[in-house]
Amino acid sequence: MTRERIYLFDTTLRDGQQTPGIDFSVEDKIAIATLLDEFGMDYVEGGYPGANPTDTEFFKHKRTEKASFVAFGMTKRAGVSASNDPGLNALLAANSDAICLVAKSWDYHVEVALGCSNDENLENIHASVEAVVAFGREAMVDCEHFFDGYKANPAYAIACAKTALDAGARWVVLCDTNGGTQPPEIREIVAAVIAAGVPGANLGIHAHNDTGQAVANSLAAVEAGVRQIQGTLNGVGERCGNANLVTLIATLALKETYSSRFETAIDAERLQELTKLAHSFDELLNRSPDSQAPYVGASAFATKAGIHASALLKDPKTYEHVAPESVGNLRRVMVSDQGGKANFINALKRRGITVSKDDPRLDKLISIVKEREATGYAYEGADASFTLLANRILGTVPDFFHVESFRVMVERRFDANGKLKTVSEAVVKVLVDGETMMSVAEGHGPVNALDLALRKDLGKYQSEIADLELADYKVRILNGGTEAVTRVLIESTDNTGARWWTVGVSDNIIDASFQALMDSIVYKLLKNRDQVGLIAAE
Repeated sequence: MTRERIYLFDTTLRDGQQTPGIDFSVEDKIAIATLLDEFGMDYVEGGYPGANPTDTEFFKHKRTEKASFVAFGMTKRAGVSASNDPGLNALLAANSDAICLVAKSWDYHVEVALGCSNDENLENIHASVEAVVAFGREAMVDCEHFFDGYKANPAYAIACAKTALDAGARWVVLCDTNGGTQPPEIREIVAAVIAAGVPGANLGIHAHNDTGQAVANSLAAVEAGVRQIQGTLNGVGERCGNANLVTLIATLALKETYSSRFETAIDAERLQELTKLAHSFDELLNRSPDSQAPYVGASAFATKAGIHASALLKDPKTYEHVAPESVGNLRRVMVSDQGGKANFINALKRRGITVSKDDPRLDKLISIVKEREATGYAYEGADASFTLLANRILGTVPDFFHVESFRVMVERRFDANGKLKTVSEAVVKVLVDGETMMSVAEGHGPVNALDLALRKDLGKYQSEIADLELADYKVRILNGGTEAVTRVLIESTDNTGARWWTVGVSDNIIDASFQALMDSIVYKLLKNRDQVGLIAAE
């Protein structure tokens, strides 16, 4: 059976840039475009040349090798010819393979936003697409607010789509700009557009996630006949985001209801890089990946309850809808106070530790974990600390170093210029191979000062931790009052790209942080000796 092709259009660098808190530099855009191109996207939309200095600079060169590089901009203005419209000319001057023109398709917007007649808007669409085609670029039109426009005036919305197609647009993209349309409506309206004479082979869908259904709406549009999907990495975008291409790619490839009928440019081998792509993008944004993201999240294939873990060990299909390795993810049987022996046995096995369910050391480990979690530890979110705890109970962790003492001082004072400043200083005494070393460091806050001091001199191990970096630091207060018990979670990484999590708990936030810091360093030293399992890749 011949499968129909679905084309993937990534708009992370344009629509995704409208996400609050995201502001790409030219270098960021180049790095992300490279990720998308190497992964195999059909189209990479780079931004709006002429609208801002960053996008203008970005389009001075073609930034993809395989994917079609797309410039985005508006159709020409009413009353100005295509050749004299500065915005359209900026698009044509950009180094792109294709141009995506945004056009109003809701008559209400034509009147209020553009201030022109409906016929003038149709003429703007037609003339702009003709200009793009004449310039030798692939033309496509984003019909903005298409579904709301169709509900208000079906004939005019369809006229906008047909005008774009008749003028030579390769793709006519139906946009749910406000993100409020429901899947049954999407299916019905797309079918009406196709029946009106716009072939599904020329139709795309651009869904926003304001009701949490952007992925569902995109799939509904595919069912109805569209053959291009627009979306963003990890669903970034204005307001509630765009359709998540990461989720869509995996669903189209791995769910038989779609994979038996459709194909994309992402084959099984590339699909195994999906988790890496999603996490690499988050790394560029300097944010932690969403642990519960479908397919690629750290918890996507995590099992916590003991009865589930027992069944999972017998057959992973009992609690997994797809194999985690198919998207480059890993199975995690999590360790917690809700876990039975099956959880612990599997967790230890994955770390290269084989232990019988009748081994008294296993009972001791379970007892300690449950006792510690009752006081605030969270080993399900700190797998590296669990690895160390398990190995210590089994007596297999080398005594790399011993911290004899540490001291932290915080001083708030006026400097020589009369400006108020706060200075944090830490002193750490460490014993390595019988030799005591004392390190002093100032930092941006007491935890940073402690981190710098602890890692300043570890003797013969110093070179091994040179690439160790703290990626994230989270504090949670477990009960009320200034005397509250505090839990600290630290995420660490090194130049191999591995990430791991450690935990510390104390009624003193500095002590809790120091526990987590020490675990991170010891775990790194174990990792360098290949004495940890797959956990580093999670």
